[in-house]
Parts: sequence; C-alpha cells; structure tokens
Amino acid sequence: MAATPPICDFGWQPTDFTLEGVDGKQYSLNDIKGKTGTLVMFICNHCPYVVAITKRLCEDIKALQAEGIGVIAIMSNDTDAYAADSFDNMKTFAADNGFTFPYVIDRTQEVARTFDAVCTPDFFGFNADLGLQYRGRLDEGTKNQPPPGVRRDLLEAMRQIIKTGNGPVDQISSMGCSIKWR
Repeated sequence: MAATPPICDFGWQPTDFTLEGVDGKQYSLNDIKGKTGTLVMFICNHCPYVVAITKRLCEDIKALQAEGIGVIAIMSNDTDAYAADSFDNMKTFAADNGFTFPYVIDRTQEVARTFDAVCTPDFFGFNADLGLQYRGRLDEGTKNQPPPGVRRDLLEAMRQIIKTGNGPVDQISSMGCSIKWR
C-alpha cells in the first residue's frame, strides 16, 4: 500500500539510537553524524519504490558523502511477515547495490516510531546540528526513471543544507510502500 509522509517538521531533533548493521557492527546516530549534515533514510529490500530508485540514490549519496554528509539506511519492516526484508536479504541487497553507508535493522521498530517514519523510502535530512531540514522525495521518478534533467530534490536540498544550514521551504513528500508494522 502506497503512503506519503507528512511535511518536514523543521528543527526537530532525533534521539540517539544504536542498531546492528549488515556488516555486523553496531551504529549509533552519533557514529554516522556528518560534519556538514546527516541523512537518515528508511528503506527496505522488497519495496518497488526503493528498488526503482536505488541506483540513483546510491549515486547521490556518494556525492553527498564526499561533501561531508553522514548517511545511514534503516530497515524497520516486520521481517516475520515480510521475509524478503530479512537480515540475510538485507546483506544481499546492500552488497548487490554497493552501499557505501551502513544499512541497519530496527528489529523493535522503535526507531521508526520515534522518527514517525511512514514509508519506504522516507528521507530525513539534518543540518550539522542535527536539526531536521528536509523530509521529501529523492526526485520525481518514484517507481519510474525520471526524464533527463529533472530536479534531484534530495541532492539539491542536502547541498542547500550544507551551504546554509536550512532546507528548502517547498518540499514534495516521498512516496512509497507503508512500513510493515507488527
């Protein structure tokens, strides 16, 4: 079922968390916090919206990491009901797509609830002080390849946050599969 997140709650600050990554390491928000900002995203392995954007997303993330943005991807779906999102399948998904960022599992779904995450993908872009400045889409492609030359919403918003500390006033919500709650 498709879902869309609410509008950005500018300035909201997350509480720290520690989650297990597909590489066997534990990652906290403080561990991945970037010098110029931080991107926390909720994704999963099976959602057609995530699958459709993963290549574009990974390209944009590499560019943002080079500019000092810390990045983490969190998978919060109920893995008992959705075996495609199992921890072993997360490892495969991350490896197959060449993730350059931690991909972690939120087994209790507590982090997703704290963030009020709604769907996959759901993007949270923070400034250097961990104030929320972006909660929008990657681009207009959703499940389709966008036409050439379209605005790269997430990339441009994070670059604005790097330069000014503030995200764009006008943001278009992401769209994706609803988080699979227990």
